[in-house]
Amino acid sequence: MARIVMAQLDFWVGDVAGNTMRMIEAVRDAHARFAPDLVVFPELALTGYPPEDLLWRRGLQIRVQEALVRLKREALPVAIVFGYPEYAADGLYNAACIVEGGQVVATYRKHRLPNYSVFDEKRYFTAGDAPCVYECGGLRLGLTICEDIWGPEPAAQAAAAGAQVLLNINASPFHVDKGVERSLELAQRATETGLPIVYVNLVGGQDELVFDGESLVCNAEGGIVYRAPAFAEGLHAVDFDDCGKPLVTLPVAEPLGLEASVYKALVQGIQDYVNRQRFRGVVLGLSGGIDSALTLALAVDALGANRVMAVLMPSAYTSAMSIDDAQAQAQTLGVQSVVLPITESFMAFKHTLEPVFRDLPEDVTEENLQARIRGVLLMAISNKTGRMVLTTGNKSEMAVGYATLYGD
Repeated sequence: MARIVMAQLDFWVGDVAGNTMRMIEAVRDAHARFAPDLVVFPELALTGYPPEDLLWRRGLQIRVQEALVRLKREALPVAIVFGYPEYAADGLYNAACIVEGGQVVATYRKHRLPNYSVFDEKRYFTAGDAPCVYECGGLRLGLTICEDIWGPEPAAQAAAAGAQVLLNINASPFHVDKGVERSLELAQRATETGLPIVYVNLVGGQDELVFDGESLVCNAEGGIVYRAPAFAEGLHAVDFDDCGKPLVTLPVAEPLGLEASVYKALVQGIQDYVNRQRFRGVVLGLSGGIDSALTLALAVDALGANRVMAVLMPSAYTSAMSIDDAQAQAQTLGVQSVVLPITESFMAFKHTLEPVFRDLPEDVTEENLQARIRGVLLMAISNKTGRMVLTTGNKSEMAVGYATLYGD
């Protein structure tokens, strides 16, 4: 019997030393809790994903080489698989390696390089073409990386090379229905090859990308026998018999519904962006409407009420109900709120512009001016307090370009 631990963890782009330490700590934790034969980390765990143009910096290359040396010298108690950029004489590869007994005992180079949507891997990497099968814990493991599992060839090559279990390490970002798409692809690869699949995914937010985790184990018949919780870090141990059949007794996490998954993705994105940029917290304009109310709830769930500041900026046109609703929202969530009326500022701007606007009828210009005054106030608070401004626009407005430039 072999035991594999899926390390569904968050790795920061560019923080090679921190990511290396994270891996070492996770291996020690996994060894103490599960005594596994192998711990599997996500795609490009060493550098974080996506490293983009950092890959071309000499400093990153040096740190990657230092990290590889450290991982070999650490005398880790179990074998590990992790993703890293391999700087080879014939090109740069998106690679995975197995370290066991202080040595790199196997290396695999990603075959299928995605170059669509948010992916731009052909700009940086050279594609590999050889399979990699390595025996660990009595099982022959076939390595693949992310996009490789979305087509038949890499999995078929690993199966032909004698693999009993396919390992697929990932940095697969979230979008609506991504979990369904993954499950279908894994089922297809499993039934094509007759092999179970261990799918390990990154979790966490990186700039505009959010990785949802939801690591999976698929049996040879294409059934999902284990699913790790989405948007949560964790170590997940799965046993296999000597023929590679998963012996799963763990509960399978139910996939999140549409609204829950989108909400958690937004929370994850806010939390990780704010924390990685070292902001003290966030500030947002609270109007009493549904858009800013939802933004406030997301911010509180992401950061805690003590790191969120709500600013009410009523004008002469703001109803008393809107002010009451906004204050009730802030109080309900325990958020610090402040009222900064903009009427005087608005009149001052109109007075300044009067020589130009004289004899011209009022139109959307005055509406936009109020939004821009609010934007100025929020940015001033951001500058002074070290809080990031959260916009409160919704996706429908973004889709049709309905917004005020520089406004709130």
